[in-house]
Order: sequence, then C-alpha cells, then structure tokens
Amino acid sequence: MSDTDPQSHEAEAKPNLLIPGAIVAAGLVVAGAIVYSGGLPTGGLTATPTPPSAPPAAVDMAALVDDDPMLGDPNAPVTIVEFSDFECPFCNRFWLTTLPLLRATYIETGKARLVYRDFPLSNIHANAAPAAEAAQCAHEQGKFWEFHDRLFENQAALGPATYRETAAALGLNTAQFDQCVSSGKYRAEVQNDFEAGRAAGVSGTPTFYINGIEIVGALPYSEFEQAIEAALANAR
Repeated sequence: MSDTDPQSHEAEAKPNLLIPGAIVAAGLVVAGAIVYSGGLPTGGLTATPTPPSAPPAAVDMAALVDDDPMLGDPNAPVTIVEFSDFECPFCNRFWLTTLPLLRATYIETGKARLVYRDFPLSNIHANAAPAAEAAQCAHEQGKFWEFHDRLFENQAALGPATYRETAAALGLNTAQFDQCVSSGKYRAEVQNDFEAGRAAGVSGTPTFYINGIEIVGALPYSEFEQAIEAALANAR
C-alpha cells in the first residue's frame, strides 16, 4: 500500500517515498510524511525528502519532552515523542492504523510512553495551529486525548464549530473552553513545540523520536515495533 494519500490537498506535494531497509535499521526512515521547506511554515513544500548520507546521532530526549500531553507510564523505559499536525493526512493514518497497536502492545503494558507535540504546517494547513490550540485548551481540563481522537475523526471538518461541539460532547466547561480558545492562551505553547521540533531537525509530519532515534512518516506498525524493541533491549 502506498504511503501517499490520494485525498491529500492539492497544495500538498506528494513526496517520492524512499524506505530502504538499511535506513530503518539505522533508525531513520523517510516515508509518508508532509514536509516543509525550512524555517517557519510560511513557504512552499519540498517535493522529495532527501535521504541522509549517514545514520543520524540520537536526539537528546530530555530536550524534547516538555509538559506536553502524555500517554502511558511516566517511568516507562521507552519514550516516543510524536510531532504531529491535526490536519495532516499522514498523521491521521498513523492515528488510525498504528497508534491503536502501539497502545495495546507497548503503552498500556508500561513498556513505552507517548508524548504528543504540535508541529502545525500552517502554510498548507490553515486549521492546524487553531486545532492544536483548541486541543491544549481541552488538555487543561483533562481531556486532551479524547479531543485529539475526535479531531482526527473529524479532520475534514476542523474549525471553531467542531472544536466547541467536541468540547461540549466531552463534557468540558464550554465557557472556560471558549475563553481559552478565543484568548489564544496556548498559542505560545504550540509555537514552542514547533520551534523544539525545528531544533531537533523535524522537517515533516508525522515525525517520531523513539529514545532519541528518529522515524519519519506514517510507517507500518512493524517499523515502530522494530525500533521500540531495539530501544527496550538497549534499556535493559
């Protein structure tokens, strides 16, 4: 199955995807991701990700983990940091096909934790940053992951009405939620996530760091399984 989404927005250049096994083994795979051309998301897209000439060094995980939404045991031996965009079709694919398996096999068993960070590609996804801010407003009321799931379920209808309807459906204090969203309370937080991603070398969504090793794209579960098992072995 192709790692490109035929329903992607016209402005989203579809990358030529390279998934060499040697790169997987090294911990970096470029596939199924939407990329940006560098700098803040105000320019165009790079049509083809450039594969690395050598395996990258592991990223400092302490620098990547902020006070962001987390699933799993805080003391799990493996940390997965996800940089994502609520309007990205590849992020939706990961949420739909791979995340449920990761939750059942690794997160709910205490082997791994997942930290979610925002990387809105605002140059091509007008709703990505507002959706991220709304999700942070849900987070302050303890409903981030439920809100996260609803946003991906309703990805084609992102907008203020969807955010408020979702908040009400989840039993949030809607007055508090509305004030949070309208005030831009978490705009700086979302921007901080984006800048942290850029500093780590993120160039597209979704991008993951598994105990410091980068994986790029909505790859099959087996690729994540391989990386997590290697991280578990190294943690023993």
